[in-house]
Amino acid sequence: MSVPHTKRILFQAHSHGCWLDTSVPHCESLHKAAQDMPAGFFQNFRMTTILTYTLKNLPNASKWTLRLPVRSLSCSSQLRAAPAGQTKSKKTLAKPNVRNIVVVDGVRTPFLLSGTSYKDLMPHDLARAALTGLLNQTSVPKDIVDYIIFGTVIQEVKTSNVAREAALGAGFSDKTPAHTVTMACISANQAMTTGVGLIASGQCDVIVAGGVELMSDVPIRHSRKMRKMMLDLNKAKTLGQRLSLLSKFRLNFLSPELPAVAEFSTSETMGHSADRLAAAFAVSRLEQDEYALRSHSLAKKAQDEGLLSDVIAFKVPGKDTVTKDNGIRPSSLEQMAKLKPAFIKPYGTVTAANSSFLTDGASAMLIMAEEKALALGYKPKAYLRDFVYVSQDPKDQLLLGPTYATPKVLEKAGLTMNDIDAFEFHEAFSGQILANFKAMDSDWFAQNYMGRKTKVGLPPLEKFNNWGGSLSLGHPFGATGCRLVMAAANRLRKEGGQYGLVAACAAGGQGHAMIVEAYPK
Repeated sequence: MSVPHTKRILFQAHSHGCWLDTSVPHCESLHKAAQDMPAGFFQNFRMTTILTYTLKNLPNASKWTLRLPVRSLSCSSQLRAAPAGQTKSKKTLAKPNVRNIVVVDGVRTPFLLSGTSYKDLMPHDLARAALTGLLNQTSVPKDIVDYIIFGTVIQEVKTSNVAREAALGAGFSDKTPAHTVTMACISANQAMTTGVGLIASGQCDVIVAGGVELMSDVPIRHSRKMRKMMLDLNKAKTLGQRLSLLSKFRLNFLSPELPAVAEFSTSETMGHSADRLAAAFAVSRLEQDEYALRSHSLAKKAQDEGLLSDVIAFKVPGKDTVTKDNGIRPSSLEQMAKLKPAFIKPYGTVTAANSSFLTDGASAMLIMAEEKALALGYKPKAYLRDFVYVSQDPKDQLLLGPTYATPKVLEKAGLTMNDIDAFEFHEAFSGQILANFKAMDSDWFAQNYMGRKTKVGLPPLEKFNNWGGSLSLGHPFGATGCRLVMAAANRLRKEGGQYGLVAACAAGGQGHAMIVEAYPK
């Protein structure tokens, strides 16, 4: 739902720091939201920015400054998991007269920092590698695949339907249809759920869904004036017409157009929006750095222990074989504190260290009707159950998709937060994750912004992104959705849980959530 203009929480840069829009007296919305926080929620926190100092000195500041305990985000927190094999006994989410849809398996190329080993490739090269890896992993006969769907965000103009080009390159039949979808950071999620719909409706039995992004080589266009002149020159029939057109040329025509880095509807970059969101929920720089360090530390631990089993080796043409993600870099809070704000300068709290980085990578999953998978002799990894998509105000709630989607998907499935054994949320920014935590744990926010009677509650950190997340593993825009689902499925198998909840925000103020149920061992 859209936030009324008078209630928007606006922050503006000031020569002495950041200050709240005075049209919202002392940000009454956050005053009330804070009152819903559990006892002890605001303890042991150090003010690290001029912004939080300003907030501290507002009337009743202690009632509304929303904080997570720094200790709870510590990388040294003990993450508890049920012993492997001890799956909790809960009801299944199977529905009468509805086909059960399963994930047989999923793979991804190593996710790499843009500008590294994949920089000379094209997107369809990475997508083809993911498809080939899936074929090798599952030994699925190519001719039984009914449909292929891939997500991507910044399209290569030569391969606008990258799903089709990658499928042909991977050796799939030219009789197998394929199409490409785009929905910002939830493009792969849309690819998966489109496949789920095709199977549920009986149109297909076997779907390959995935996603790809190559940020190392994004399309850069000529300016519009230059493009118009070139097209007109192409149509000119005489030398005189050509010379007349060329006489209108100006040097500024040569200025290139880069891909949009801002919301079209608001002209604001996502990083700037994340900084405002963090400020609105009083998420400090220290909290954000602490959470980012947790993500990198857990990812490194998972990588070292061989838990990231969906990663396949990829021989880069003309280069070495890549075997693991290269963006996992645990640092220290002291080193992270040295970085300058990346978006709102000089008083912002979002930095390169607590943001996800530009990433190249691809993913792919084999999705089937359960009866088809069993007939072929497969032992699926998980069921794909209920899912929802949400949209809200792209100005002030751009990154709150998980907050809106989580209660809806839980209600749809008949579950509560206590039923979820593994949470896998997309980490665009530390501040985005922590702001969602606080929104999810506020009755006032639920009642006044979401039209709900009560809050959905805070995900237990010991169940949350235990093998790292987008901050550390990387975020190829079109491919992350499949990584989230496979992380949930693999964690459920490893930790003995039954239900996983996947959620993500996306540009445009959209979001997605899905329930993943472990397949019985």
